[in-house]
Amino acid sequence: MGNSIIAACKNGNSSVEELDSYFPVRPECQADVPNTRFRPRAGKTLSERRWNAAFSQEGHLDIVGVLRRIQRGGIHPSIKGDVWEFLLGCFDPNSTFEERNELRQRRREQYAAWKSECQKIVPLVGSGKLTTNAIVTDDGQPIELANTTSNVQDTNDAMPVDNGVYDKKVVQWKLNLSQIGLDVVRTDRFLVFYENQANQAKLWDVLAVYAWMDKDIGYVQGMTDICSPVVILLENEADAFWCFERVMRKLRENFKSSANSIGVQSQLSTLAQIVKTVDPKLHRHLEELDGGEYLFALRMLMVLFRRELSFDDALYLWEVMWAMEYNPNIYSLYNKTLEQLPDKSNDKQLKQYGEFERRIVRTGAMKQTDALAIFLVASVLETKKKRLMKEAKGLDDVVQILSEITGNLDAKKALNKALKVHKKYLNKVKRS
Repeated sequence: MGNSIIAACKNGNSSVEELDSYFPVRPECQADVPNTRFRPRAGKTLSERRWNAAFSQEGHLDIVGVLRRIQRGGIHPSIKGDVWEFLLGCFDPNSTFEERNELRQRRREQYAAWKSECQKIVPLVGSGKLTTNAIVTDDGQPIELANTTSNVQDTNDAMPVDNGVYDKKVVQWKLNLSQIGLDVVRTDRFLVFYENQANQAKLWDVLAVYAWMDKDIGYVQGMTDICSPVVILLENEADAFWCFERVMRKLRENFKSSANSIGVQSQLSTLAQIVKTVDPKLHRHLEELDGGEYLFALRMLMVLFRRELSFDDALYLWEVMWAMEYNPNIYSLYNKTLEQLPDKSNDKQLKQYGEFERRIVRTGAMKQTDALAIFLVASVLETKKKRLMKEAKGLDDVVQILSEITGNLDAKKALNKALKVHKKYLNKVKRS
């Protein structure tokens, strides 16, 4: 594969064909899909050969070299899934091949146990089918399945508690299943991958089990956009679940809502503060248009620019962001095995951080602003500033102007701009 990437980088057409072979688009959808800007580049993109060479004989990963390469040119499609597991904290770079194999097996067994719990309540889970129709009423009464993508009937076994009243969280989980199904059949439907109903069912199963395990969040629309790439990249369903679970640890608060607020509200508030700091004039203009809450940026933050970019470019954006935000303690923090905080002033330790995270560690910036996605949105606003100031007379105009980035956003340039906005923000905060 190493030779093929070099050949592809020498020939633009070969590069396009190579990418198409990994994430093929249905012929009838070609005209509706945004053009892809990402191309594997020799000497910059993390290739399969370079990835394999980054491991020691025992399996320890040179994460510093890997991060450097990803930040320069992304990850080759052939190894994205494997690399994402490290970027997201599924595995410790300092672990061995044997340790990771044992951990992977334990996780697969745990997922199988959770999935079995779900199957006992709704046998449709794990059947290779899915449903888009409600299986229970709002008060938990069974509804006979009809006109679904499955002929498997749900027994709708109730899960009583104490006095026999239906457990509200179980009822809510059952209610979520149809919404998951509706969103699954709409997600990335332009990809050949989802022409296979078994792959749609795989996505549905992963989200159904996640909703079962994380009952505080359950399922929220937008999660299919986050989960779909993971399901495509990782063939084993359990591995895909655990990778998605790690992505959700980064984004979980965005999907947590209450009667009085939306989950992404804190990031929108941070975005407002950033724009107010780096460009008071633009912020004031948006406030005058009644856009001071920045709700027009909600989708970009919720699903990390999935709708604004082609499939390939969205994956490139995510992995470069995660590499830039990488914290070498992510695995230990997730698994609560970190006994003491590392010496952040140690140069060797600092090199193990991603570029964006390293800057935060050095400056001691507040935690609430350490999401690169927020600065990415701020960079988009800065790019569109002239038009926003001149043409936007109301919120509808703001939405219209920003919607024009769909299919036209250059992920690499946007990331570079985001880093500049971040530096400008830190400098202004420091001087204030």
